[in-house]
Amino acid sequence: MPNFEVKNSVALVTGANRGIGRAYVEGLVAAGAKKVYATARRRESVQDLVDAHPSVVEGLTLDIADSKQVSDAAATASDVTLLVNNAGVANGGFVLASPDTSGLQNDLAVNVLGTTDMIRKFAPVIEANGGGAIVVVASVSSFVNFALFGGYSASKAALHSIIQGARAELVSKGILVTGVYPGPIDTAMAEPLEMPKEPPSAVADATIAGLAHGLEEVFPDAMAQDLAANFRADWKALEKSIAAMMIPS
Repeated sequence: MPNFEVKNSVALVTGANRGIGRAYVEGLVAAGAKKVYATARRRESVQDLVDAHPSVVEGLTLDIADSKQVSDAAATASDVTLLVNNAGVANGGFVLASPDTSGLQNDLAVNVLGTTDMIRKFAPVIEANGGGAIVVVASVSSFVNFALFGGYSASKAALHSIIQGARAELVSKGILVTGVYPGPIDTAMAEPLEMPKEPPSAVADATIAGLAHGLEEVFPDAMAQDLAANFRADWKALEKSIAAMMIPS
């Protein structure tokens, strides 16, 4: 797959109001993107990004779980060549110990179905613009279930499979599909985790560098890289060690 250069590209970032999404907007601007659509469920939450980069950043209202809003965004941002699917939620806790499946259902609705809708509706846009790239922010939990976040992990595992399926369908259309698999990042979502965390900029920087090299998978931090190596070496041992960490005997 050919490399993708961010410079002079037109990008759209979902969940751009905070954390990793905000870092993507800043990183894309710094890398020379011609235009960046910064999207969030509340447009006013990205206004400071628009104010900071008025000639590059444009704010859009977008809830990826709302199919009409996704269609409207694809019609408005018809010049996009780079889609960064960053928006996500983490409501699904233990698979069995949670009181019901509502958290899991919400994670699947946003992380899997919402992201898939984004890919389906923006892939033709990118193809019409001569090809480009689609980035999907997944998680190291795509490869092993962290039981404390069992429902979230399940949604990210499903998302990993969607990434692979989309890649198979889009490679002939000149669209690079890159999955990003971070470990703990210093965001509001990871605030309850008491462990070392990388800054959101580490994810954005690693992704932009990965696109320039045509990478299909990006592991942006040390934990993610270690987990990927352990998964390749002995996926069953990794499953057992993560389970023991999440649910001590």
